[in-house]
Amino acid sequence: MSDTTETTGAANAAPVYDIRAILNALPHRYPLLLVDRVKSLEIGERIHAVKAVTFNEQFFQGHFPGRPIMPGVLQIEALAQTAAILAIETLELAGSGKLVYFMSIDEAKFRAPVEPGVLLDLEVGFVQKRARVCKFWGKASIDGKVTCDVQFTAMVADPPQG
Repeated sequence: MSDTTETTGAANAAPVYDIRAILNALPHRYPLLLVDRVKSLEIGERIHAVKAVTFNEQFFQGHFPGRPIMPGVLQIEALAQTAAILAIETLELAGSGKLVYFMSIDEAKFRAPVEPGVLLDLEVGFVQKRARVCKFWGKASIDGKVTCDVQFTAMVADPPQG
């Protein structure tokens, strides 16, 4: 275990990611990296991460002037990035170069606006998992109040050649 991780203390202890470990796991970078810390991770089951939503986020410049609100699609992207970390750990893909791509988004519901200055809790779990295709449930919330819930499917694949 590296100095960038801690253990959950659970029976099936797994690494809990800080930002350095997240940067090693995901290909995303600013301004599209939307996961700041993983609080808990149960391999093969679920993950709880957080996104610190700050006023200096690039999207707040235009969404909306005078009433900054995080776009719902970015809440789903944050949940998808969280799911990618869960899939990477569960399927033992770390260091493989494999990427986790969206395939579908189902039953997305946006229940409350997300404004700057909050910690957005990102909870994701498996609905179904296979070696190449996984289905997830996801829920974003602030202080226990759900802002978004969704189901989505992703596939594991090689990165595009370029």
